[in-house]
Amino acid sequence: MTDISPSPKKPNASSPSSAEDIARQAIEDVQPDSAGKLLGITSEGEGSSTYTFAAQVRGYRGWEWQVVISGEDANPTLSEVALMPGDDALLAPAWIPWEERLQPGDLGDNDVLPVQDDDPRLVPGYVDSGDDELDDAAMPIGYGRERVLSAEGRDEAARRWAKGDYGPRSNRAKKAPAQCASCGFYLPLAGALKASFGVCANKLSADGHVVHAEYGCGAHSSVKPDYSDSEPADMYFDDSEYEIVGRRKNKRNKDDEQESSAN
Repeated sequence: MTDISPSPKKPNASSPSSAEDIARQAIEDVQPDSAGKLLGITSEGEGSSTYTFAAQVRGYRGWEWQVVISGEDANPTLSEVALMPGDDALLAPAWIPWEERLQPGDLGDNDVLPVQDDDPRLVPGYVDSGDDELDDAAMPIGYGRERVLSAEGRDEAARRWAKGDYGPRSNRAKKAPAQCASCGFYLPLAGALKASFGVCANKLSADGHVVHAEYGCGAHSSVKPDYSDSEPADMYFDDSEYEIVGRRKNKRNKDDEQESSAN
């Protein structure tokens, strides 16, 4: 926003005489050729009025120049000039904290991503996380973690994984002949998520990815080839292309020809 509050000026003999002329000239002094048509005049009380002009400023679509004029009509005085956004103004996006702007894949090799102290996904290591296996390991032996995954963080991860490419609603899962829970390549996770998630160990499928137990693909360990509808192919010879090869005469045939010609 451009906000300029000049010292009160009174028109002289060479200056604009009307309040609108003074307001328009004030805008021209700030940025030439940027004052558009007069959009309206609003009374502010106590002898002041705001003159609103369309702003013809590059990059400020829908913005308005607002000029406050004080005094009587016969003796107008310039009080303030401001560039303000209108109802349909082009505005910068609302500020979003950096930790909320980050997306999966944004973290580079040399980047450091600090975690907020009040991150709801984590709780101190001595707090009951809701994961019995994690708590049994952490409390007796100290486990070495300052913070562990909270129930909220675990549920958030589970919802994200379930909605992802390796969840039960993905296109591949809907077309799969069987689910991961019954696949020999499925390695269930430990802890509270073991009933719903595991890791795929099939190098030809989702190798190394966390998959939902109800996810599935065409590489399920129980899938076997089906030959029931197959028929043997008919034998055929392709004689569309051939090569003429001359027969080599052996010595015996040559002698027979000479004997026949002598008779």
